[in-house]
Amino acid sequence: MILENLIGEKKPIKDLNPTVMGGLPVPHKSDEQKMIERGMESCAFKATLACVGGFVLGGAFGVFTAGIDTNVGFDPKDPMRTPTAREVLKDMGQRGMSYAKNFAIVGAMFSCTECIIESYRGKSDWKNAVYSGCVTGGVIGFRAGLKAGVLGCGGFAAFSAAIEYYLR
Repeated sequence: MILENLIGEKKPIKDLNPTVMGGLPVPHKSDEQKMIERGMESCAFKATLACVGGFVLGGAFGVFTAGIDTNVGFDPKDPMRTPTAREVLKDMGQRGMSYAKNFAIVGAMFSCTECIIESYRGKSDWKNAVYSGCVTGGVIGFRAGLKAGVLGCGGFAAFSAAIEYYLR
């Protein structure tokens, strides 16, 4: 008789509502919320976000490095002339824009390949970043030749593995 109430047909069905179990109630998501979540989890959104973030970070890094470089605004034709503030600011802006574009391209490539690899594998683990680093480094390095592509693949993959190990 006791067993029927514990494991038999007379066993009461427990309500798995979060409020009964002591958790906070979670409202159901509307169709608009689900659509926004799907959009933010898409590879295109992630690549765009990495591109914009890379552009901003690269620009800041470029302006910073130009600010501490002693050759900014320096004219090799007339080494004794002191550069004007306009020339220095122009060089800083050019370097900032150059760094911004490079960081944006690398960020978009890495993020997009990582998202595609993660979607293909169906797993979210450290291997996705390593594979993506290899693809990104290989493509960037391959412009200089096969050896540079292989070294770029290995270097980016190792860097991605180190970052994933540190962050996870």
